[in-house]
Amino acid sequence: MRLSESFRESAEKFLEVARRLGLEGIVAKRSDSLYYPGERTREWLKIKASLRQEVIIGGYTRNENSAKPFSSLLVGVMENGKLVYTGKVGTGFDVKTQKEILSKTKKLVAKKSPFSTEPDINKPSRFRPDPPKATATWLRPELVCEVNFTEFTADGVMRHPSFVGMRDDKAAGEVVREIPEKKERKAAAKGTAARVLKKAGAKVRKTLLNPSEDTQVKKVNGHEIKFSNLGKVFWPAERFTKRDLINYYYKLAPFILPYLKGRPQSMNRFPNGINGKSFYQKDVTGKAPAWVDTYLYHSEADQRDKHFLVCSNEATLLYMASLGCIEINPWSSTVEKPGHPDWCIIDLDPDKNTFEQVIRAAQVTREILTDLGVPSYCKTSGSSGLHIYIPLGAKYTYGESKEFARVIATRVHKELPAFTSIERAVRNRGGKMYIDFLQNRPQATVAAPYSVRPKPGATVSMPLHWDEVKKGLRMSDFTMANAMSRLRETGDLFSPVLGKGVNLQKIIKHLT
Repeated sequence: MRLSESFRESAEKFLEVARRLGLEGIVAKRSDSLYYPGERTREWLKIKASLRQEVIIGGYTRNENSAKPFSSLLVGVMENGKLVYTGKVGTGFDVKTQKEILSKTKKLVAKKSPFSTEPDINKPSRFRPDPPKATATWLRPELVCEVNFTEFTADGVMRHPSFVGMRDDKAAGEVVREIPEKKERKAAAKGTAARVLKKAGAKVRKTLLNPSEDTQVKKVNGHEIKFSNLGKVFWPAERFTKRDLINYYYKLAPFILPYLKGRPQSMNRFPNGINGKSFYQKDVTGKAPAWVDTYLYHSEADQRDKHFLVCSNEATLLYMASLGCIEINPWSSTVEKPGHPDWCIIDLDPDKNTFEQVIRAAQVTREILTDLGVPSYCKTSGSSGLHIYIPLGAKYTYGESKEFARVIATRVHKELPAFTSIERAVRNRGGKMYIDFLQNRPQATVAAPYSVRPKPGATVSMPLHWDEVKKGLRMSDFTMANAMSRLRETGDLFSPVLGKGVNLQKIIKHLT
């Protein structure tokens, strides 16, 4: 059980802080209340933080057979001198308010849409495949109102907008898309990073291995580890050595270990660096030190009992790095519940695709998951794609995780059929990006968060804010050289992945 920190603060002030940090909201409770599993009570409340945006009214719709003055407002913002559509606002007003709004529009009715691209007001959505038939009345873009909403989608449309009120004091030409200030979020994350390091007894971590000796023996977690061939160059272009790799994992240990502890490892060894021969080692029977934990499994391939190495602590992590494991590949489950993964993965694996297409697929994946009420967390693969994680809390089997991922992958492919595929066989994909849901099977692994990859530039699999997943993102932005400085600013963005997990039963009901 992991308890979150509690704050005895004013709810209004605390909600405002959450809003500034870009968080979804807060949980409020009566200080003397109890928690009743599976029951909803008024003593525990989830209060969502919403964003506000001034928008220009460019028209309104009226659904067929509707008795209301209008059904929704069509709104937008100014971009480069043009009115760009940002969505339909259909809630937040009563009939009286609607009549007041309509009275202001009588002299503004226009024949053509004022938007740079005319919106399709009857376009079906995932959850409204048969929307009510509506007609539009276009207006000259002079009226301004204010709306609440949860976020902008990748297409620039507001999600869940709600009318707040008219803004007679604002000229339409002044209304632009507002970008939230991120300084508060960075400052809070920086504090989080400091707390992680302090908790791990590593407030200041410089290096473990000195730059002079090629062989060194260090005591880690009470175990002596011999580190040899430290001057061997692992990345020729950057001149990064084996010593640099081990020192990297020493510095990052407080951040990466939560995603490794108790998990069997599929070791991919590069004893001579990224240009040398590599090999996988899954069986460490009789080869690992006595203090290294292992996990027994029976291989159906050759009918033998074998042992996976299990990462238990910092010593195990550094031992793996000393073997030339540039990347760290843990199971999605732990030895305590080996059949129940802690997360579900959507692996976006490009073929002949641009990285912009990978980004677009990630954005669509998030939109689909958000519509289902499912939190998701994105990281670079460190190679060529993106990984999207969904917390499961070890409550479901690998089979259930895989089938859920299959549903999501199928929906993403349906949205982006031109450049994605869910075909397992490479020859059947036609050079399209593979939306891989089969990573959600026993013993399948992907690079852990903060893992280095055996690629030019010593790139790192780096967790991202979702607002970073956009055009301009590059794999080379995150490397072994700058990962620690980024973490001091952002903290561990992936920590919610290890939370209690989603409720698949409720999600499946939503799907059906």
